[in-house]
Amino acid sequence: MTTQTSTTATTETASPEARSGLLPPRIARATATAGGALAALSAFTAWTWTAAFPGDLTVYGYPGGLQWLVLVGGALTLLFGLSSYGVKGLRWLTPAGGDAALKLAAYAVFATTWYTVIAISAQLGGLINLEPGAYVAALAGLAALVGAQSLPYERPELPPADPEDSGWQRFKHDLGNRWTGFKAGFAADAPPPARKLPGYAEILIITGFLALGLAVFTYGITTEYDELFIGFLLTAGFGFAALTKAGLIARISALTARHRNVTLTGAFAAAAAFPFTQSDDQYATIGVNILIFATVALGLNIVVGLAGLLDLGYVAFLGVGAYAAAMVSGSPSSPFGIHLPFWGAILVGAAASMVFGVLIGAPTLRLRGDYLAIVTLGFGEIFRIAVLNLDGTSGPDITNGSNGISSIPNLNIFGFDFGAEHSIGGFTIGRFANYFFLMLLVTLIVVVVFRRSADSRIGRAWIAIREDETAALAMGINGFRVKLIAFALGAALAGLAGTVQAHVTYTVTPEQYQFAHVVPPNSAFLLAAVVLGGMGTISGPLVGGALLFLIPAKLQFLSDLQLLAFGLALVLLMRFRPEGLIANRRRQLEFHENEEAPATLTKAGA
Repeated sequence: MTTQTSTTATTETASPEARSGLLPPRIARATATAGGALAALSAFTAWTWTAAFPGDLTVYGYPGGLQWLVLVGGALTLLFGLSSYGVKGLRWLTPAGGDAALKLAAYAVFATTWYTVIAISAQLGGLINLEPGAYVAALAGLAALVGAQSLPYERPELPPADPEDSGWQRFKHDLGNRWTGFKAGFAADAPPPARKLPGYAEILIITGFLALGLAVFTYGITTEYDELFIGFLLTAGFGFAALTKAGLIARISALTARHRNVTLTGAFAAAAAFPFTQSDDQYATIGVNILIFATVALGLNIVVGLAGLLDLGYVAFLGVGAYAAAMVSGSPSSPFGIHLPFWGAILVGAAASMVFGVLIGAPTLRLRGDYLAIVTLGFGEIFRIAVLNLDGTSGPDITNGSNGISSIPNLNIFGFDFGAEHSIGGFTIGRFANYFFLMLLVTLIVVVVFRRSADSRIGRAWIAIREDETAALAMGINGFRVKLIAFALGAALAGLAGTVQAHVTYTVTPEQYQFAHVVPPNSAFLLAAVVLGGMGTISGPLVGGALLFLIPAKLQFLSDLQLLAFGLALVLLMRFRPEGLIANRRRQLEFHENEEAPATLTKAGA
């Protein structure tokens, strides 16, 4: 099994197709690197004369707002460029080769600088509002783009055109070949095996990676204005792609696989540190909602990612848990007048969702594929319409109809009031931060259940059903029972999250549990979170859920164009990385079966 060689060797042995470009390879590499360095330096100059543009880009000697993102992109481009030249001490940055990583980092510089320049001109009324530093940044971004476009990369062997083809057929053939080559530039490569480090060194690397993840997440969630968040998406998107292409993400994944318990502990410790980075509940609110959404997506991952059952009504189980917990938590709107402690309410919510999972799954799980998807979609709508009509007029007075169950009291566990502020180590923790910690504990429970289930005998049966149900049945697996267990377990985990959601939002209403609407959670976004993050993985749905909640929350300024922009982003991401952001090794092989399998996937392929 061959792997990508060093950049220098690739340049010398690449085909003429790979070497074609505006500039020779060495000059292209130098141009892209210099463009990134110049863009980073330009961040220390003034880009506009007035502070009317958000971020105050008028200061010399100190970056502000979007300039910080340009500085990060430029620094990343410079480091990858020096690494591709073989600078001593930096080769470890590009274990899978430097040219492709340099190309993507240069794209980040160009996209962020030119977006900033255009935004300043559009908002302030023309190019006259730009200071010399903005022109330098624009030229530096353009130089990085020109150099990146000229960088070589290995392209797959493409079929020659038929000599008898017409001009239009030749044009379509050439366009298809160029598109295939363009995709190859973004394809994920695996790095060669790394020199084994001492255990403590690997743990330190994992700790640093988790700290970096916390910093990026905190920065993204606390962006103060719309322009800064869009710039963050551009820099973070191209930066992640560059790190992936360089082979660093694969190296980190290999380390976390060797230290799974350490990684799990460190990840939750990093998440627990998030509320301490906030001075009020403004962003802690988004944080706890992200945890709820991501946890429900992880529960859906059992049904979709492990068992291969397409469930389009999964948000209904979240609603069942939320309504069941709200009815027994002391709400004055509840017809039962019951006030159970939290442990009782969360058990009621999980049990109610599990019962509904069994009741819905028992008659429908003998169906497959699209038929099962349609039935589950129908269940989601039936639940919403049922709770809407249980208002005392159209049916029994149980759910208060469209008014829902309101005034759900705050939790009080062992004397700890979740609705009050508390001081911990000199930090003031507000209401939503309290629920963030509680939801983090629920997420930990769901992660442990998912991990234990996936590694168990029943988990292997789920995977067998997903891969080939007929073959699994022939080997003696009781397909109906196995799928029903997956359906019930996934529903119970959604019920756990629904219990916390009911107390966080104070009110549960039918409108919160539609199939698709702008504000998640809903069934469409939950399924997208699983597919986007990576089916069959633990971290994939958590990352996908965080992105799919955060991005719509930050793109509200687009109004009617919000779903259009969001859908376009999903299409592009699925086009270039169909296996998801955090790819399962088996699924990565499936999506790249016509390409050479990466070295780290050889064992999985065997």
